[in-house]
Amino acid sequence: MKLPIVAYGDPVLRKKTAEIDEDYPNLKELIDNMFETMYSARGVGLAAPQVGLPIRLFVIDASPFAEDDEDEAGDPSLKDFKKVLINPIIVEETGDKWGFNEGCLSIPDITEEVQRPANIVINYLDEDFEEHEVALSGLAARIVQHEYDHIEGKLFIDKLGPVKKAMLKSKLDAISKGNVTVSYKMKFPFVKKGR
Repeated sequence: MKLPIVAYGDPVLRKKTAEIDEDYPNLKELIDNMFETMYSARGVGLAAPQVGLPIRLFVIDASPFAEDDEDEAGDPSLKDFKKVLINPIIVEETGDKWGFNEGCLSIPDITEEVQRPANIVINYLDEDFEEHEVALSGLAARIVQHEYDHIEGKLFIDKLGPVKKAMLKSKLDAISKGNVTVSYKMKFPFVKKGR
């Protein structure tokens, strides 16, 4: 089932999220719905706060970037980079920061260059609650960092300078009021009923 994606301005996007355990209600169904929602919106990652849930969970399928990443030495193949990350913790961020144009399903029609460290080590549980600790670099690391920010109550626009943020203010206000056209279902925080 496709879930509505929460738009910029909703307080859930600014909450630091809570850990979950194996008894979280309907977890498998939620994960399936998150993947379906992400694919429908043509995203490569989706965090639980983006569907209104303040929990430490996100899903990723970076295969659309597989062709873009072939030239980067040392990166895992993104062709098969599909993961469910539960209760993740970034253990380490290293390497020079590098810029890449990022966007977000909760902030449609805005993309900006964001600087992030090149390498991370992340510890997480998969959908079977088995623990993993992996080192990632390049686009794989960036996608994970972007989604990880969501479960920490942060958005990619928080990494922009004050001038750039000021230039985006009217666009962000329009998104929060539902004045944006998207091809997927969204939930807007400041839309009056009956609209």
